[in-house]
Amino acid sequence: MTLTPRPRWTEDQANAWWQVQHWPAGCNFLPSSAVNFLEMWRDESFDRATIARELCWAADIGMNAIRTNLHYLVWKHDRDGLQARFEWFLGAASEHGLSVMPVLFDDCGFGGAEPVWGAQPDPVPGVHNSRAVASPGRAAVMDRDQWPEFRAYLQDILRAHADDPRILAWDLYNEPGNRMIFAAHGGYREYDPALAAHSKALMEHCFAWAREIALSQPLTVAAWRTPKLGHDAPAFDDPVDRQALALSDIISFHAYCDLAHAQRYLAQLRAHRRPVLITEWMARTIDSCIADQLPLYHAHKVGAFNWGLVQGRSQTDQPWPLELQAVHGHVEVPDRWFHDLLWPDGRAYDAAEIDVIARLTGRCPQSELKRG
Repeated sequence: MTLTPRPRWTEDQANAWWQVQHWPAGCNFLPSSAVNFLEMWRDESFDRATIARELCWAADIGMNAIRTNLHYLVWKHDRDGLQARFEWFLGAASEHGLSVMPVLFDDCGFGGAEPVWGAQPDPVPGVHNSRAVASPGRAAVMDRDQWPEFRAYLQDILRAHADDPRILAWDLYNEPGNRMIFAAHGGYREYDPALAAHSKALMEHCFAWAREIALSQPLTVAAWRTPKLGHDAPAFDDPVDRQALALSDIISFHAYCDLAHAQRYLAQLRAHRRPVLITEWMARTIDSCIADQLPLYHAHKVGAFNWGLVQGRSQTDQPWPLELQAVHGHVEVPDRWFHDLLWPDGRAYDAAEIDVIARLTGRCPQSELKRG
């Protein structure tokens, strides 16, 4: 029997769904004990105690949603285990009033190595996301003989949670075509120029495969390419970004930039007349800051997920390489954290940021609720 994929949601369907949602405000979640998402989800390193504690902290500071990446290799080698751990994770998040936006595929392999099943290496000292690996891996994306297994993975996860109210939305593919590597010496370089065409095709297949399933949640892939600082070209004008926006039920984007650029990008995307979420942002030393931009997103009911919660093994408190920061308007501020909100003991890096989050979400911290 040949299945007919459901069409993209209409504007009316997308906006009707959005009308009954609380404004989503949260973070991209990787526990501080994991160097990458492969380490997070492997049975041997799935750290329930840390995950539960840090999800509680997310709620304590006022968040109501999180975005987190699964990893294909964990499903390939331990399908039942991944499903069980993901179910536990959804329950732990829900206990604290956090909805979840899972990410199924990801081209961001900033660490430079292809993902390898097994124990993950320790981080390179001082290097941002030094062990980040893609899912399923850039080389695997370009091997179309593997794509039937990618379909099986995606549909297996989606079928298990097709009507799960704990799932806010499905982010099918993080930054398709991203081929940057953050080198250990602090620089970065481009990698695999052939990747973009394969990534675009895989993204299109992901939407088609997902729409063979009767899902209650919307589908999205974020547009993420913005022009260099000072250039007036439209953002998100790359063919992969244009296709992501055309296929998504709800609009999502990434923008590490100052307030003026954030306002410009948001105006461009609101022309789609669909719900909008920014699923990656907040990098202090390039002036992507909570104090001014989170109120902007709140005022326009744009769901917002900053990068990072607790300082940890991914070292995303450390800066991007200077070459990449320069593209986004680097400001030299010694010892200032790039991403992340909390120290490993739960203390706020900047209490004023936490006040903004709590004020805008209006959430009573879970710890206060329990004491009350």
